[in-house]
Amino acid sequence: MRSWWVLALRGLAALAFGAITLAWPGVTVLSLLMVFAAYALLGGGVSVVGAFSNRKHGGDWWALLLLGICGLAVGILTIVYPLLTTFALIVMIGVNALVSGVFDIVLAIRLRKVIHGEWLLVLNAVISILFGILILVFPAAGTFALVWMIGVYALLTGILLLTLAWRAYKLKKDGAFGSHSGRSAA
Repeated sequence: MRSWWVLALRGLAALAFGAITLAWPGVTVLSLLMVFAAYALLGGGVSVVGAFSNRKHGGDWWALLLLGICGLAVGILTIVYPLLTTFALIVMIGVNALVSGVFDIVLAIRLRKVIHGEWLLVLNAVISILFGILILVFPAAGTFALVWMIGVYALLTGILLLTLAWRAYKLKKDGAFGSHSGRSAA
């Protein structure tokens, strides 16, 4: 992936979101809503920019664009309707995690011939999907428990995306993207 920095920025945004969420677990629902909106907007914006930067280098840019548009839409809806119930917040977070997971699987499939370590993106996708399902199946979980689940999810996602970004950066630095030899040992 030529745009390794997109993965790195997504990872840093997830780590920041997770750290803030875990540092202040007693935040109000409105504060959590605004932090989540910022996270969704930042992640969505970075993905859109990365998609347009990468559109001339491959056919997988559209998946990153759709991921970005989804993130931006969720962030904007969260800001426009800040007085949604806790249930609506839980549903938005769960759906965002599910959609992100699905698109990360699409990206991992597209990248499997380019980089070694795409399993990190698949693992990130699985965590996102499981988190989304958990949130949607148990929406009545307490706000405090939800804050901790969201924080841990964001930290795990951030670590996995930063690890994948590092691998992609090393492959680019080593010139693996210049050759057409398929996989490279990383």
